[in-house]
Amino acid sequence: MKKNKGIMNENLKYEIANELGVSNIVQNEGWGAVSSRNCGNMVTKAIEIANRNYQ
Repeated sequence: MKKNKGIMNENLKYEIANELGVSNIVQNEGWGAVSSRNCGNMVTKAIEIANRNYQ
């Protein structure tokens, strides 16, 4: 069975989670415990970073 590789780098995910104040949730309960709202905020932040790096 082929395992899907995540699009976002793990280090970047943890950096964004830390910036948004949800890294403690990730450490204690895993990514599945992060709310949908916070996941959306993480995606928004990742897009902002990508746009900055692209320009």
